[in-house]
Amino acid sequence: MIEQILADTGGKMQKAVDALTRDLASIRTGRAAPALVEHIRVDYHGVPTPLNQIASISIPEAKMIVIQPWDRSAIRSIEKAILASDLGLNPASDSSVIRIVIPPLTEDRRKELTRVVRKRLEEARVTLRNIRREAIERARRAEKEKEMSQDQYTRASEQLQELTDSFVERVNQTGQDKETEIMEV
Repeated sequence: MIEQILADTGGKMQKAVDALTRDLASIRTGRAAPALVEHIRVDYHGVPTPLNQIASISIPEAKMIVIQPWDRSAIRSIEKAILASDLGLNPASDSSVIRIVIPPLTEDRRKELTRVVRKRLEEARVTLRNIRREAIERARRAEKEKEMSQDQYTRASEQLQELTDSFVERVNQTGQDKETEIMEV
């Protein structure tokens, strides 16, 4: 029973950390990355579609993103969606591709992005604590229904806390890496 609770909890916590990593990848730093634009929803024939489903996104240079739509008629819609996003990017297009030059970040923008990263890290920590709380409640119910002893419940609680601490440490390290990346000039 304890192993099952720990395995389920570990899986949920890993999903939370993976979601945080994907979320932080979409925060703009001084260099180009496909994750900056692939989540942008484009009005493609009246249907909001993620950009990565209607175009290929490549990084030919450290400060440039090139978007090549599979359907050239979508270029206008893609440009509008990029301009409407809150990324502050200016697309330039010719007849077949869209080029986006990533401008350098100002000091104020870097600090603002750092605050956003810290907010998302705290949200991830809260998520991890909620997952731990649900697992402890599950173990408590099992103990009350005599599926595990008091000692097993205590051991499970300690193991859940250790698991949570290890995932919180991963979240902190991920955040520290992202902050370093943002503050890098």
